[in-house]
Amino acid sequence: MNRLFVLFASLLVLSGCSTFSNRVADGVKPIVATQELDSSELLDVAIIVFDSEELTDKEIRELGLSEEIRRAEERFIPIHLKYTMQRTGHWGAVRVVPAENAAHIQVRGTIIRSDGEQLRLNIEAYDSRGVPWFEKSYTEEIDLIDFHGTSPGEKDPFQDLYNTIANDLVKHRSQLPPDAILEIQQVSELRTAQDMASDAFAGHLSRNEEGRYSLVRLPVENDPMLKRVRAVQVRDDMLLDTINGYYEIYYNDLWQPYGDWRKLYNEELAALNEVKKQALTRQLFGLASIIGGVALSTGNSNLSNSNLPGVMVMGGAAAIYSGFQKQEETKIHRDVIEELSLSFSSEAEPLVVEVVGETVRLTGSAEEQYQKWRNMLRQIYAAETGLPLEPTGDDIGQSGGSGSEPGKVDQ
Repeated sequence: MNRLFVLFASLLVLSGCSTFSNRVADGVKPIVATQELDSSELLDVAIIVFDSEELTDKEIRELGLSEEIRRAEERFIPIHLKYTMQRTGHWGAVRVVPAENAAHIQVRGTIIRSDGEQLRLNIEAYDSRGVPWFEKSYTEEIDLIDFHGTSPGEKDPFQDLYNTIANDLVKHRSQLPPDAILEIQQVSELRTAQDMASDAFAGHLSRNEEGRYSLVRLPVENDPMLKRVRAVQVRDDMLLDTINGYYEIYYNDLWQPYGDWRKLYNEELAALNEVKKQALTRQLFGLASIIGGVALSTGNSNLSNSNLPGVMVMGGAAAIYSGFQKQEETKIHRDVIEELSLSFSSEAEPLVVEVVGETVRLTGSAEEQYQKWRNMLRQIYAAETGLPLEPTGDDIGQSGGSGSEPGKVDQ
């Protein structure tokens, strides 16, 4: 009997415990530059709109999460990471981009888990040479107190996680010698040049089987074609700045409803876990009482002739029934969570914007829309240099295409 109760006590302890790897520390402070860096030392960063692991039917059904929330988080999280990195003073332009480009540094992220209690991300960083910086998983679990004192663009409830990611990027950048920083900048520019006119700049870079770029030779500084590339790059940066302006508006619009949703979700999840714990406790002790009563009734002890075994069995059955009633209460909390999810989804509608005559939908097909803009840049470059336009198969306005006119996107 003693062993039996030890077993049930152990189950109770285990049911209330969980462990997570790669947890970030509490109270992480961002590494801020002690002095303003020279422009030649600055590296531009492109944070690609995040991906996310597909929600399971169980997560959707039992936790009340939704695909609409995930789509919003895929933009919200990288935007807040951008704000965090900008405040450190270690970087040049930090932008959120719909698709990979030739920026100095690329940051990719995947949302593994996200709710009002825990955020788990997988982050990958690499530079324009294709050299990987790191790939890490970050996890933070918070309490309701972490929702106090939050501020858009400055402090998120999961700010320790954002600071840790930003610090890891700063630490890696600080290990780069000046010649490596210069090479990253040069390779970035030449990759853009190759994208605009691959034949004209084909001999300046080489790429191995692992996708690593290396310099072969540099164009002369006053090369007119290179000047055109830089002018086109300025236009691309302006487009990305415009897109980031819309992302930021979207982020600010989401801040209040998303923050409220996460806080209420945290409260509901805490209540849900408490109810489940109480239900499990009652059921386990009820089962133990029944087993104990049966054991006493079949034993040789004088207690087997008393009313105690029957009382224990009846009491155990009542405890198990009470546990099932507690489980029914969890359904009420799940309903509240689902209502919160639906309410949030209605306020997080996809954002449609007008950019240089292009209607761009900043969800789902944003990568396609950005690619169309890149194709427009090739047309601009070809027109200004007199070079023939190299077909890519999806240039805007080409004859024999899908029928879309320049400046319009099929709905």
